[in-house]
Amino acid sequence: MSEAPAVPQAASADGIGLLLQPPRPRAGWRLLPARVGAMCAVELQKLRHDRTELYTRAVQPALWLLIFGQTFTRIKAIPTDGIPYIDYLAPGIIAQSAMFIAIFYGIQIIWERDAGILNKLLVTPTPRSALITGKAFAAGVKSLVQAVVVVLIAAVLGVALTWNPLKLLGVAAVVVLASAFFSCLSMTIAGIVLSRDRLMGFGQAITMPLFFGSNALYPLSVMPGWLQAVSKVNPLSYQVDALRGLLLGTPAHLALDFAVLLVAAALGIAAASSLLGRLAR
Repeated sequence: MSEAPAVPQAASADGIGLLLQPPRPRAGWRLLPARVGAMCAVELQKLRHDRTELYTRAVQPALWLLIFGQTFTRIKAIPTDGIPYIDYLAPGIIAQSAMFIAIFYGIQIIWERDAGILNKLLVTPTPRSALITGKAFAAGVKSLVQAVVVVLIAAVLGVALTWNPLKLLGVAAVVVLASAFFSCLSMTIAGIVLSRDRLMGFGQAITMPLFFGSNALYPLSVMPGWLQAVSKVNPLSYQVDALRGLLLGTPAHLALDFAVLLVAAALGIAAASSLLGRLAR
């Protein structure tokens, strides 16, 4: 008689458990880089397919540098410590153009709510803070592209900018951090006002005070006392100070500037994350 076929060994309990057990979801902190990368990639894809916004938003910075910068360079009305006024102005216009993009970023999240996209995102395992951080740094990438355009315009106009790669990396970090804060400010306002029209009104109401209440156009020394106090709590002033120090080599408080921008971005992410659920309701 032939021997009975050998009975295959039973799979171990551990093996069956590994086969039947669904993969564990990644922790929130592990999702953060992927979410940020995905949001940034989306913004770059939008710019690649439609560059209209990039071109139209370059008009205003070009006018500031061409008209305001060159005119005030000739009349020497504002003290700039010996550098041409257009050179002094260029970092402020870079900061302004980046802020103007980021400050209206909350409109996009309201559109996502109206389209039902936001509710779908909120039911995923992704933490709200990761969603907000991804959107904040995506706004930073969008603003960074705009800043590159303004830097090129300034170079064409003869502004004496540095081309040191390390300093340019510092410039990119400053622009992204500041834009992350201003986009979070916009998303926080969106979580309060809940409509695009109201957000547009608030955005237009705060952009000019933020710009004129900073050191983008003139040094703190020529400001009245109350405006100096406003400028010292305005994150845009720290962004401009860092940009001037990196691009022009003027005296700057880089450690303080980066610290303020990091804290401002972190607080902005926390505030916007806390209001995201209210926006989705």
